[in-house]
Amino acid sequence: MPTSSSSPAGLLPFVSCVSLPSTEETGGDGKLKLKSLDGADDPICVLTVALAECSSPCPGRSSSSCLAPAPQHAPTQQPSSFSYGVNSLYHAAARPDFVHAYSPAKPARRNPSPGPKRPEKGNVIKPPFAWATDRRATVHTLHHLVSGGITEIHGESQCKRCEARRLIRYDLVKKFAAVAGFFCANQHLMHDRAPSKWMHPTFPDCEACGQRNCMRPILAEKKREMNWLFMLLGQTLGYCTHRQLKYFCKYNGNHRTGAKNRLLYLTYRSLCKQLDPSLRF
Repeated sequence: MPTSSSSPAGLLPFVSCVSLPSTEETGGDGKLKLKSLDGADDPICVLTVALAECSSPCPGRSSSSCLAPAPQHAPTQQPSSFSYGVNSLYHAAARPDFVHAYSPAKPARRNPSPGPKRPEKGNVIKPPFAWATDRRATVHTLHHLVSGGITEIHGESQCKRCEARRLIRYDLVKKFAAVAGFFCANQHLMHDRAPSKWMHPTFPDCEACGQRNCMRPILAEKKREMNWLFMLLGQTLGYCTHRQLKYFCKYNGNHRTGAKNRLLYLTYRSLCKQLDPSLRF
């Protein structure tokens, strides 16, 4: 298709290749119009051609200065000597023959051979007293003892001053009524802790030397032979050690982790319930 010969300066026409039976004419507005063969302006045949303006060279500047500036790259950061040292140590440690100078080779650890296991203690024992059962840290009920003719509980005590020994006897019914009555009357004030009266008990006086508050109950070497009922009636359970109280709580289903006043409170409560299961505290 023929192009216009009288295009404006600096403009290049871009005409789509269309085969139409028409003639060409350039208007004063710089647009190329196509006329039909009869010379009339046919609006259907008029095409508007976009003219692209050619950019002229920059006046007073060379062609190289008109080019876009080249992108500037950030300067490459050189690795420090510290990173070189770390990398060298890392690669050296990766070698199988590398050995640290500060970590000498340690000998292989041997698992210690397990020793013989301690045999489990059974709960059934020989009753150490007539008022004790064949279970550890357990006594018969009050009804069972009275019906069997046991109305008096005895135990051996020793003077702290002259070391004289004496057999002390307690009336079972009267002493237990005093202990259970005190527990029921003051339970709401104890807060699951033994009072000072039980923590620091009062002992009988010594008849041999006349020393007051010195006859302490003799504690058995074996905890299974402890005279629990005798110390309950005399309210001298506070003289027991912490380990002995833990032993009692262990075989009576009580939580045995705690202070001594807590374990002592549980011991008094458990013994009272063993004698009279109908008690509610």
